[in-house]
Amino acid sequence: MTLAERLATALASGNKPETPFLVGDDVDAGVKSETLARAAVLVAVTNRAEPGVILTQRNQHLRRHAGQVAFPGGRIDAEDIDEVAAALREAEEEIALPRAAVEVVGTADRYRTGTGFDIIPVVGVVPPDLLLVPSEAEVASVFEVPLGFLLDAANHVQASAIWQGRERRFYEIQWQERRIWGATAAMIVNLSRRLRWA
Repeated sequence: MTLAERLATALASGNKPETPFLVGDDVDAGVKSETLARAAVLVAVTNRAEPGVILTQRNQHLRRHAGQVAFPGGRIDAEDIDEVAAALREAEEEIALPRAAVEVVGTADRYRTGTGFDIIPVVGVVPPDLLLVPSEAEVASVFEVPLGFLLDAANHVQASAIWQGRERRFYEIQWQERRIWGATAAMIVNLSRRLRWA
């Protein structure tokens, strides 16, 4: 079975009641879903013997999520036919990942953020060692983290902080000098849980 087939099988396998999936930031409990901005991210898995996941470090000067580690992605625009089209467009704009190079295998569990986004993760397989060029306007750097490291529950650390006067609980994953946390870490935790039992 190919990497794409394994991922597609896991994504299509449905939910088991005993497997809890993270659905959104706990600070978002009072926000109605119709007020959230629809967004999509690309979880690009490299097709190599030891697969990796492509992540970005956002620029420090951005108004939202400055300096954070994130999947390439953003708002679903009116011209996007669906979340897949949006994720592919955003990845091409942000890191010059050609849409034609992505073998889309499916979508993962949606995640709602306290900053007002309803995110659909789109999972795709890409060739290894593509030349990826970060967009200077949004992305400071592009890097790859081993898929096995990201999926290992031992690397998923629960943390908390006070935000807007309330305690916020979240996951974080430390990879070398980079801190992956918040919505990105939550989507990784969900993918890890789904792949573990599928």
